[in-house]
Amino acid sequence: MPSKAELRGLVRARCGQISPQERRSLDRILIERFLALPEYLNARSVLLYAGVEPEPDTRPILEDALSRGKRTALPKITGRGAMEARRIASPDGLVPGAFGIPEPGDGSEPVSPEEFDLILVPGAAFTRGGARLGRGGGYYDRYLPRTRGVKAALARPWEVLTDLPKREHDVNIDILITL
Repeated sequence: MPSKAELRGLVRARCGQISPQERRSLDRILIERFLALPEYLNARSVLLYAGVEPEPDTRPILEDALSRGKRTALPKITGRGAMEARRIASPDGLVPGAFGIPEPGDGSEPVSPEEFDLILVPGAAFTRGGARLGRGGGYYDRYLPRTRGVKAALARPWEVLTDLPKREHDVNIDILITL
């Protein structure tokens, strides 16, 4: 089996073969499916992420959650391999953070991990059984064990693999939204 780094490269290369228009079209479907999930509709508190290329643009999810009055938070990198969730009031208030990823500003309210009903988890690849290949920093694998909420992920067809290398600390997702 290829290494995690090799798999990330293969998935990234496949993504590069798809036109931006086709990716946006697929992403709209994934986002519509996420927004229709009973777990999302019933969630009072959600941890989302600001998608940056090559990830789907999650801004429509952020905006929907805020418009529904859900307690909405995004990760904020607090140190090497460490993150915490911070509440947001608007996607417009996000600032460039670690790796250029938009995150809540320093004055934003922290939210404890066990408060979330639903967590949208980013990743480079997934299996239908819930295995996740992260981006390589281990931030979510350190954070997710402290949560109790349902873990969901968006995956384009080329990001769904039959098998992934798994380590003891790797955290699975509960729901995979794909095509």
